[in-house]
Amino acid sequence: MKAKDDLLRQMPDIANELLPDVSGTLDWVGMNEIEVPVRIEDDAGNLIQSTALVTAFVNLADPDVRGIHMSRLYLHLDQAFRDRPLSPSGLRQILRSFLESHEGLSDRALVRVDFDYVVRRRALASDNEGWRRYPVSMIGIMEGQDFNLEMGLEVLYSSTCPCSAALARQLIQEQFERDFAAGEAIDFEQMKAWLGSEQGIVATPHSQRSAAELRVRLMPSFQMFPIVELIDRVEGALQTPVQSTVKREDEQAFALLNGQNLMFCEDSGRRVKAALDRDERIIDFWARCTHYESLHPHNAVSVVTKGVEGGFVSGSGSPVRVKHSSE
Repeated sequence: MKAKDDLLRQMPDIANELLPDVSGTLDWVGMNEIEVPVRIEDDAGNLIQSTALVTAFVNLADPDVRGIHMSRLYLHLDQAFRDRPLSPSGLRQILRSFLESHEGLSDRALVRVDFDYVVRRRALASDNEGWRRYPVSMIGIMEGQDFNLEMGLEVLYSSTCPCSAALARQLIQEQFERDFAAGEAIDFEQMKAWLGSEQGIVATPHSQRSAAELRVRLMPSFQMFPIVELIDRVEGALQTPVQSTVKREDEQAFALLNGQNLMFCEDSGRRVKAALDRDERIIDFWARCTHYESLHPHNAVSVVTKGVEGGFVSGSGSPVRVKHSSE
C-alpha cells in the first residue's frame, strides 16, 4: 500500500498547477453522456432497469484553480446508482457528495439523468396490452443547502386539424347534394350505405403524430418521481395518446377519439397548461406542443409556461433537451 501511495505522489497532477495565462470562475464544468444503468420504482412499487446517460457538473468558484476532480464525480455516480434506485433523496445525496468532494472549489452542483421509462398500457377497446416508451429526464441542482428538483418528459399523441375537418365536412355535404336530389325521399338503407362508402365520404381531415415536451419543477419531496401520474395527466388532457397494440376495434376507438378532440397546436398547449396548473406538486412548468404536420413540410408549435416570477420563460427552444422518439 505504501509503495502504491508513493507511486501516486510521484505522478504529475497539472490540475493543481497555477494557471499560466488566464484565471476566472466557471459556471459549470464536468461531464455529460456518462453511461450507467439505473433502477427506478414503477407505479406498482416494482424496480425496473434502464440504461441512462448522466450529466454531472459542479461550478468552479476558485478563479485560481485550474480544474475540478472529474474522476470523483464519476466514482460518486457509479457508487450511488450501484447501491440504490433513482429517487429524489438519492439525487440529493449525489449532489452533496459532489460538493463535499470539491470543498473549497465548488458551491453549486448539478446532476441530470436521461433514460427511457417503459410502462404497460392497455388498448383502447380490446383486452390487449403493449409497451410504451417515454423519454424522461431527472434534474437535481444544489446551491449551498438549497435543493431543486426538475423532471423532463415527452408524451406522443395524435392531432387532427379542426380546419381540415371542417373543409372535409363541406366536401361531403357537396357530394351529398350531387348524389341526392333536393326534396327527394331518401331510403334509410341507401343513406346508410352511402355514408359507409368512399363515394360518400369523399374527404378526410389530416392528422399527424405530435409531441408534448415538458419540463416541470417539483415540490421538494422524498417521495418517488411522479412519472406515471404526470404521463396520465397529460394524456388525459390531450385524449389521443399514441397506441402500442391495435386491433380493428382499437383503431376505430382511436378514430373516434380523434374526431371528438380536434386540435390546433394552440388547443394542445392550452390543454397541457390547464392540466399542469391543477397539479399542486408542480411549482413551475415549461411545455412545448409540436404537431409534425402531414400537410406542410414544417411543424406547428405552441409553448406555454406557468408564468411564475423568476421561473421558466417561454421561448422557441426547450430548457431541457428530450430526445424525440423519431430521432
